[in-house]
Amino acid sequence: MAFIMATPSGQQTVEGVVVEALPDGLFRVEVSPEEPPVLAYLSGKMRYHRIRVLVGDRVSVQLDPYGGKGRIVRRHLAEKNA
Repeated sequence: MAFIMATPSGQQTVEGVVVEALPDGLFRVEVSPEEPPVLAYLSGKMRYHRIRVLVGDRVSVQLDPYGGKGRIVRRHLAEKNA
């Protein structure tokens, strides 16, 4: 089950895992195992600050209310196993 959070602008934010990197800053993000992966692009601030997103990274995605696409707004840090 995906973690869903509503933003003040009314968009839903979900967490997922990047499964494929595509050209031009596009990624396929798996939000839940039951649903097909979402096509997502990097937000402007992530491009501006050159934050790298790799396959396997956990990210937060703002979903388009009409479906189909999403915007990657955050890359979560990987937890270190001690």
